[in-house]
Amino acid sequence: MKYMILTYASQQDYDGMAGKGGDQPAWSEEDFAAMGAFMEKFNADLAESGELVETRGLDAPVHTRRLGSRDGRPVVTDGPYAETQEVLAGYWIVECDSFDRATELAARLADCPGPESVRATAYADVRPVVESRSELEA
Repeated sequence: MKYMILTYASQQDYDGMAGKGGDQPAWSEEDFAAMGAFMEKFNADLAESGELVETRGLDAPVHTRRLGSRDGRPVVTDGPYAETQEVLAGYWIVECDSFDRATELAARLADCPGPESVRATAYADVRPVVESRSELEA
């Protein structure tokens, strides 16, 4: 079965990683390098175990376009810019034997280094990937 592991961040988190301080201190170069090394090893371990299907990190929320609809017409909003609004930051698609195994893999992300202010609020979601409409109806 395939599962998606999702991680989240805010524009403020991306700014901190880029070395810009705000309500929270900027990340040091060492913090950013340690996070990068952790993610590279996490990905390599998943690939080596044969469980990694795909992984991607996403650009900062400031580079987002949100599409909605008003009166039957598309509405495009640049942003979102709100610093406290969390958005999808990255994901992994893994293929493994069970929801418990996918959860075990995601739990390893808690060991990702970074400033304590970021680590204290970090979380990941694990969701099964459905392959057909019939799986949604079950």
